Amino acid sequence: MRCPFCKDDNDRVIDSRSSSDGYSVRRRRECLECHKRYTTYERVEEVPLRVVKKDGSRAPFERTRILSGLIKACEKRPVSINTIEDIVDKIEREISEVFDREVTSKFIGDLVMRELKILDQVAYVRFASVYHEFKDVTEFLEELRPMLSEPGIRNGLR
Repeated sequence: MRCPFCKDDNDRVIDSRSSSDGYSVRRRRECLECHKRYTTYERVEEVPLRVVKKDGSRAPFERTRILSGLIKACEKRPVSINTIEDIVDKIEREISEVFDREVTSKFIGDLVMRELKILDQVAYVRFASVYHEFKDVTEFLEELRPMLSEPGIRNGLR
């Protein structure tokens, strides 16, 4: 580390401790040339996550896009905002565990679909209709067919 005063590259660390937020290390250093002291901070280098879209373009990952999609899908459904935010947290956690630089929009969409299918089938169908860009009713019915064959669906038990 170069001394900010004399620009020499010869110092020693006097003290190291975690910062109050726990995301950085504060180090007190002393220049061995001019004997002045200064403070440095060490942080983990974070590479921003990018989303690879269907057309191959890339955009920054935005948690709010997942949140707004879920809110639209769950509109007028008995789903609390806290539940929606928990789902977004879960999805974001899973993405960060699997990917470090780029994630496909398909992977994100599939995670959202999985969570909505468990949470609320109407919200699931709403999201699926936009996500899969159905061209006609036949495509829409193909998405519904597996759900309709599940026990309890036809009798309205869900």
